[in-house]
Amino acid sequence: MAKEALTKIKLQVTGGQATPAPPVGPALGQHGVNIGQFVTQFNEKTKDSPGMLLPVEISVFKDKSFTFIIKSPPAAVLLKKAAGIAKGSSEPNREKIGVVTGAQIEEIAKIKMPDLNVNKLEMASRIIEGTAHSMGLKVEG
Repeated sequence: MAKEALTKIKLQVTGGQATPAPPVGPALGQHGVNIGQFVTQFNEKTKDSPGMLLPVEISVFKDKSFTFIIKSPPAAVLLKKAAGIAKGSSEPNREKIGVVTGAQIEEIAKIKMPDLNVNKLEMASRIIEGTAHSMGLKVEG
């Protein structure tokens, strides 16, 4: 028999660096989840991507046990890393602050493919291009 789900919690946590401090502690504590156990398991699974912001979806069950799914990093984070910028443009339609190549867009699309609602790499690339434009990045190639 399957466990009865109590709730789902969605957080964005830095890979390999989860701590019981906010946002993790309060979000899990209010549902009675063992915070230390989650932090240990999360850090173990994400030790290969330190410093990368990762969305995680935690399913909490009635017996206070939990499972979690780690998703791919947000497209904006990957684009900022590819372009070598700290943040997006405050006026993306006027001020272009960086450049990404078509190859970089395609690589990011491959990473994001499982989390996007598309089945072709071309369509995923178009979504990532749109994100780049809205951040004030120029797409070349």
